[in-house]
Amino acid sequence: MPKKRVPVTDLAGGVATARIEALRAREAAAFAAARPKTRAALKKGARPFLNGVPMHWMRDWPQPFPLLVDKAAGAVIEDIDGHVLDDFCLGDTGSMFGHSPAPVAKAIRRQSRRGLTFMLPTEDALKAGALLQKRFGLMEWQIATTATDANRFALRVARAVTGRPKVLVFSGCYHGTVDDTMVRLEAGLTVARPGLVGQAADLSATAVAIEFNDTVALDRALATGEVAAVLTEPVMTNSCMVLPAPGFHKALREITRKHGALLIIDETHTLSSGLGGYTRSHGLQPDIFVAGKAVAGGMPAAVWGMTAEVADRFRAYDAARPAGHSGMGTTLSANPMQFACLRATLDEVMTEKAYARMEAGAARLARGLTKAIDRHGAPWHVVRVGARVEFICHPVPLTNGTEAEAAHHPALEAAIHAALLNRGCLIAPFHNMMLVSPVTKRKQIDRLIAAFDGICAELFA
Repeated sequence: MPKKRVPVTDLAGGVATARIEALRAREAAAFAAARPKTRAALKKGARPFLNGVPMHWMRDWPQPFPLLVDKAAGAVIEDIDGHVLDDFCLGDTGSMFGHSPAPVAKAIRRQSRRGLTFMLPTEDALKAGALLQKRFGLMEWQIATTATDANRFALRVARAVTGRPKVLVFSGCYHGTVDDTMVRLEAGLTVARPGLVGQAADLSATAVAIEFNDTVALDRALATGEVAAVLTEPVMTNSCMVLPAPGFHKALREITRKHGALLIIDETHTLSSGLGGYTRSHGLQPDIFVAGKAVAGGMPAAVWGMTAEVADRFRAYDAARPAGHSGMGTTLSANPMQFACLRATLDEVMTEKAYARMEAGAARLARGLTKAIDRHGAPWHVVRVGARVEFICHPVPLTNGTEAEAAHHPALEAAIHAALLNRGCLIAPFHNMMLVSPVTKRKQIDRLIAAFDGICAELFA
């Protein structure tokens, strides 16, 4: 008898939905059975937290209940049941250089004996300032605790110096939880993203969304004279990864200057691109530069810097404004522990040698994943930006956020993530991102490739 053809509507990423569900159910059961200590500990201790977790996105992992981590070192995590995992999530970039790099751990021990916070700078702050200029460019810098805060503050400066109300973002973008960026393009209109909690303000009053790589729409939107700044990642990262089209960044810079809008480059994820981030690696010229997560080796810290020209404009604005609260800054930002870790990371961890190792490992991973995809005839592809690698369950590269959203198959990806974890490989829960750190070993990369290959063999048998 001829083989029964599966209806196209019963496929996700080229895989039968029944097969995806079978994989998900089997891997969930295996995960739960292997972690009796974790289950018991959560039953006893998770009740005080809303929905059993201290931060809501800890429920977004594909497992039936969260891992409880006992310890992490280098590129390895161990849970309380003794399972050792090769870590390619690395705190969703926060530990991109590995868990607790030795210079950062040493800096924490040293500073902990000297005080944790006192609203005044230290000599480490002065050293860190020089290192920021060395690594990222001759800008005038400020320190925040998260990249979300840094982006908020950068937008205030942009609006102050331009006198304009709006920010332009690309549909599907990622800039933390900045309110103005929680918009998308829908039927040609800027609308709030679905699912926002407690949203009261009309976000389209202060933001406009267009598609990434669409320079015609960019020129048209900026021609209104309402846009203070374009806030963008160099590469879209928090959906299925989207690369800039050839010439896009050159046109972006020319069009923003033509219309008097500032260009803010958020490198929170794309620090993986190379020393100095994508900006330095590809010669970009932002007016304001933002980075967070990995910049202090895993300690909560973010940096944002502006060119001398923007700094002069802001100083003039600041001198003329009425006395009162600026709406910028948080009490624990720029604390001495941040500076100790920032200095150690910029000087001893974030080095050319480290990036060379990351680049080589990521290239090996991308090659291996691509071979597995080709071997099994999966209609997928692999994208790499420096140390950041992603497999995308779609046959061809993507050009914008709308395409990336359509290429995202949550059930399929969750099943793959769960199967990888049960085979000792942890990747980011929100999408198919994998990071290679300077301390990730070749054998770890090869184990991930082998696990991925085995899962593909089952899905496409």
